[in-house]
Amino acid sequence: MEEKELTKGEYLRLLHAADIRPQLHLILETICSTGIRISELRFFTVEAARDGVVNVSCKNKNRTILLPGKLRRKLMDYAKKKRIFSGAIFITRNGNPLNRSNIWAQMKSLCEAAGVAASKVFPHNLRKLFARTFYNIEKDIAKLADILGHSSIDTTRIYIMTTSGEHRKKIERLGLVV
Repeated sequence: MEEKELTKGEYLRLLHAADIRPQLHLILETICSTGIRISELRFFTVEAARDGVVNVSCKNKNRTILLPGKLRRKLMDYAKKKRIFSGAIFITRNGNPLNRSNIWAQMKSLCEAAGVAASKVFPHNLRKLFARTFYNIEKDIAKLADILGHSSIDTTRIYIMTTSGEHRKKIERLGLVV
């Protein structure tokens, strides 16, 4: 049975495949390093990158996203290189914010070069990879729920559920059968 979740290795291969497409590369990094929803990408502005804080008003909720320093620098460098001095960073040639279908199609175009199943490549899987990675390091589901903007920890639990293979390995490591 094919796993549905994107692994960190697959994510890194997608980034490598996107090396020749700087905007897409940075979009992948932005979503995966912050855990944002694709609809929240439009809130990533030059001003927010400069401040290191993105204020999101989406799904009748307001939340604050703190940007890692390395991502801030990459966003500012990209904006400067593209001569974007204010407003949304991720824009089309006409200056309009990218929409989810633009990004979805661009992500799917990386699959073959990255050697990643197309069924695993979509923006929400980057959000889920962020959630699993954060939880594996911090083990704080309440903080993760806050970061993701979930009002219920039950929603967050879905993001961090392990696969049956991972679950089996953890049980085997308990060493309780002698």
